[in-house]
Amino acid sequence: MPQEQTSLFDLKEIDTENVRTTLKEVHDSLEERGYNPTNQIVGYLISGDPGYISSYKDARNKIQSVERAKIVEILLSEFQKNNK
Repeated sequence: MPQEQTSLFDLKEIDTENVRTTLKEVHDSLEERGYNPTNQIVGYLISGDPGYISSYKDARNKIQSVERAKIVEILLSEFQKNNK
């Protein structure tokens, strides 16, 4: 059966959702281990040192799977969108 409408593929929305999911999982893992997730994630984003992120529940590998610049870009974009 032929499809009547063209489906749109929005790569930016997929990137944004991937970053949201990754940050949520990393945040939750850090919090569960007793760390201050905001401080740890900011430390990682500023320095690039993965030692700021616990390896608990594979959080370190998860956050490293996304480019730091992409995380910052999406965080800033979301901030701007939410503060108009």
